[in-house]
Amino acid sequence: MKEPKKQGGLNAEIQSRIGHQLRAMYDDVVRQGVPDRFAELIRKLDGPEAATQAAQPDQTAKNDGRD
Repeated sequence: MKEPKKQGGLNAEIQSRIGHQLRAMYDDVVRQGVPDRFAELIRKLDGPEAATQAAQPDQTAKNDGRD
């Protein structure tokens, strides 16, 4: 009788190490923030619609009593 093929994969320790490395890299990127030139480009791409929405408060927001 044939033995079933063993599926490849990473053990839990290796997966954990990879996870920690990825989180560390991601945190570093997030801390860098968005460069001003990209933020300006995004504002331009959003156009006047985004500027209008940003200037007006959300009418659907509920008062949570933190006034």
